[in-house]
Amino acid sequence: MVAGKVALDPGWRVDGQRLVRRFDFKGYAKAVQMANLAAWLGEKLGHHPDVAFGWGWCEVAFTSHEADALTEADFAAAARLDAILA
Repeated sequence: MVAGKVALDPGWRVDGQRLVRRFDFKGYAKAVQMANLAAWLGEKLGHHPDVAFGWGWCEVAFTSHEADALTEADFAAAARLDAILA
């Protein structure tokens, strides 16, 4: 997926006003670690994702609540998460 000049992992999808990616893991601990990583990144960027997780999965969703839309900040945050995971 490409937005502006930001190329994202193909796992990202637009769902309404959210940019969403689901991560699948073997086990619970990796899913928790992914949720914590997304939360840490949100704090660092001041752009907090919605995070949901369970045994073997974690879903991260970026949106700009104040704009009630997707903005470049959402795509930039997703790209930063991709870069950390690369």
